[in-house]
Amino acid sequence: MPRSAARPGTRFVRRLVHLYAGLVLYGFSCALMVRAGLGLAPWDVLHQGVSRHTGVSIGVVSIVVGALVLPLWWPLRQRPGLGAVSNVLLVGSVMDAGLWLVPAPHGLALRVPLLAAGVVLNGLATGLYISASFGPGPRDGLMTGLHLRTGRSIRLVRSVIEVGVLVAGVALGGSFGVGTVLYALAIGPLAQLFLRACALPAPVAAGTPRAAGPSGGPPDGPGRAEPREAGQAAGAAGGILPR
Repeated sequence: MPRSAARPGTRFVRRLVHLYAGLVLYGFSCALMVRAGLGLAPWDVLHQGVSRHTGVSIGVVSIVVGALVLPLWWPLRQRPGLGAVSNVLLVGSVMDAGLWLVPAPHGLALRVPLLAAGVVLNGLATGLYISASFGPGPRDGLMTGLHLRTGRSIRLVRSVIEVGVLVAGVALGGSFGVGTVLYALAIGPLAQLFLRACALPAPVAAGTPRAAGPSGGPPDGPGRAEPREAGQAAGAAGGILPR
C-alpha cells in the first residue's frame, strides 16, 4: 500500500501509537530539561516553582495544573478530547518517572548535552502528538479557545499566556535560564521538522478508487501534503504544542 494511503483501522491504531509515544517522550524530555538545570519551558518553570513551595513533585504539579486548566475550556466552547485527557494523566507521570531514572549530572559537559537532548526529544514528541490528531493538550486548548473567542492571533495569545506563567514561575523560584531561551527558539522549527517526518498517511476506505496524479502516478506523492497534514503543519507553525 502506498505511504499516502492507509485503511481506517490501521491508521487509527497508528494514531494511538503516535499519541502515546508522543506523550511519553514529552514527559521524558521535560525530565531531561529539569535534570540539566539550565532553564525550563515556561509552563514547567511554573510547575517547578509550585513544586518547590509545596513539596509536591513537579510531575504531580503538572497533572494538577492540567486538570485545573481543563474546566476553563467550557466557557470557551472547547471540548477536551482523548489527547487532552491522556496528556493530563501521562505527561506528569512520565516526567516524575524520568526524574527517578536519570540522575542529576555534575558539570556543564553533561548538563548541556542533556538539555540539547531534552529539547530535540521534545520536538519529536510534538511531531508525534500533533500527527495523531487527537486535539491539543489542556494548556494549548485554553490558548486556541481564547484565540477563537477574542479573534486575537494564536501567537499573541500564546505569548501573553506563556509570559504570564513564566513570570509567575520565576517569582516562585522556577528555573529560568539559557534552556528557556533555547526552547523558545528551537521548538517551532523542530516541531515542523518532526511533524513532516511523523505525518500519517491519509485514510482511504478499502476498495475506494484513487485518481491518478497529474503525471499518471499516485495523487499524493512526495512533497504533496494531504489537507489534514497541511493544517497540522500550519498549527505547528502557529505555536500549537502538546501542552
